[in-house]
Amino acid sequence: MRKTIIAISALPLLVTLVAAPTVSAQPELSGTPVEFNVLAKDGVSAAAVEQAVKAAGGTVVERNDAVGLLTAKAPVNGFRERLAGNGAVLSAAKVQSIGQAPDRATKKRKADAIEKDRGNGNKAQNKAKAPVGLDPLDEQLWGLKSIRADLARDKTIGDRRVKVGILDTGVDGKHPDIAPNFDRGLSRNFTKDIPYDELGQEVDGPCEFRGCVDPADVDNGGHGTHVAGTVAAAANGFGLSGVAPGVSIVNIRGGQDSGFFFLQPVVNALTYAGDVGLDVVNMSFYVDPWLYNCDNNPADTPEQRAQQRMIKAAVSRALRYAHNKGVTLISAYGNNATDAGKPKPDTTSPDFPAGSEHPRTIDNATCQSMPSEDPNVINVSSYGPSGAKSDFSSYGLEQISVSAPGGFRRDYFGTPWYNSLDNMILSTYPQNALVTEGFVDAAGTITPEGVAAGVVKLDRPGAFYRPLQGTSMAAPHATGVAALIIGQFGKFRGGDAGLDPNKVKRVLENTATKTPCPTPRTVDYTHLNRPADWTATCEGDLNFNGFYGHGQIDAYQALVAGAKFAK
Repeated sequence: MRKTIIAISALPLLVTLVAAPTVSAQPELSGTPVEFNVLAKDGVSAAAVEQAVKAAGGTVVERNDAVGLLTAKAPVNGFRERLAGNGAVLSAAKVQSIGQAPDRATKKRKADAIEKDRGNGNKAQNKAKAPVGLDPLDEQLWGLKSIRADLARDKTIGDRRVKVGILDTGVDGKHPDIAPNFDRGLSRNFTKDIPYDELGQEVDGPCEFRGCVDPADVDNGGHGTHVAGTVAAAANGFGLSGVAPGVSIVNIRGGQDSGFFFLQPVVNALTYAGDVGLDVVNMSFYVDPWLYNCDNNPADTPEQRAQQRMIKAAVSRALRYAHNKGVTLISAYGNNATDAGKPKPDTTSPDFPAGSEHPRTIDNATCQSMPSEDPNVINVSSYGPSGAKSDFSSYGLEQISVSAPGGFRRDYFGTPWYNSLDNMILSTYPQNALVTEGFVDAAGTITPEGVAAGVVKLDRPGAFYRPLQGTSMAAPHATGVAALIIGQFGKFRGGDAGLDPNKVKRVLENTATKTPCPTPRTVDYTHLNRPADWTATCEGDLNFNGFYGHGQIDAYQALVAGAKFAK
């Protein structure tokens, strides 16, 4: 061992007394322990942030090293202030709180009013023998035909080695149309049920499983199973089939039963998708509690601003991580009937806990809806069976990529087809969620409310289907086409497939059917009993416009003409 030699002067030793520097006391920690999200600064490791959390008096509950996002538990007062001056920490904000049930709780489910629309009943099930490659209920899937996925079956039904992640409320892996393609081994649930919020309002309701963590083949919300069916329900001669009925479905659950999607589960699901080599991830949601995450909105408190900046930074890191690992990321554009480049005031945020929302003016330059407004995401708008933009669909030149069938119940105004559930998107749905919603009773019989909602039941256990509408339904059509593209043009190594997400995007956009703006360009939906601020103006030209982006997706064209764009 090398010693350090210190030279000692022979001159007289002068000792100067210096007053010790004043050390400012750390803020006191007090109050009930709650959970905080803590995000590392760029280039700082999650391990360094964990040390900062411990030094500030917190305990790490969860840690995502890829993004540098931690969930920590600490007293509600003082912890954020202690972290504020730490050089390793970019931001810290309180997570949604879990509360206890009061004597009488108000139920709160984040049910999308667009997707939960009610109306006329479905057409009778087509029991005639289906054409080869199609299933009996496929006759009702106008979206499948609109994107020519039925013709694409002559080329391929997709490759089992292509793995599609469903980042949603879960996937019912036992549904007879999902089970043949469900990858149980790779599926994960990154959420924990939240029975009640801090105010005693019901969120997910009583936990269905011990520990409040649902198995990875369970969906108590319904939304995720509906999405999964559109992507890849099996072509098995029963029920209905998806756009890519030969690929694998992987549940990477990041959403609550109630439909909320919070930061840590979403980030964990995205980085997991990259780590295990998923090829496509469908994201039909926005990260709660903010519809738009703004840097410094004057209507928000300092803590709320910090939370929004954190969501933007953490989700962007997670999306970039997955994209760089080869994951094609597809997002629903939104059901806000707004030009995404010219957003309307936000009156719904924060949406958790219920009743905490306040009106905010949205500055497009500093506010983002996540994940849809990230540059690594392919955004999908929605159209109805006539090809018209869905009244609810967000639009605009800023973020749109392509359009796809998402349903438009009020399509075909002035005809017998108007206001029919047949104008929506029929797909798979879990029986347990239908029971919760009152559409099916405990014995498995469709209730009158379920009949009105268009619920379909077939003669196998758990074989239920229901129509919904929304850009949530448009995105999985595009996800299915992306999966077919990867299977057709990707490179395979053993059990894995792969195609650069940028190439997938090029094929998807360049083989879409060019669709012009309507004439007149401004569409007024007030005659459909929609608010006046839903009136939409289509900007752009045939090659690219705010209603359809690069066009309406086309599965068949993607397979027969996509090779040159996949190089």
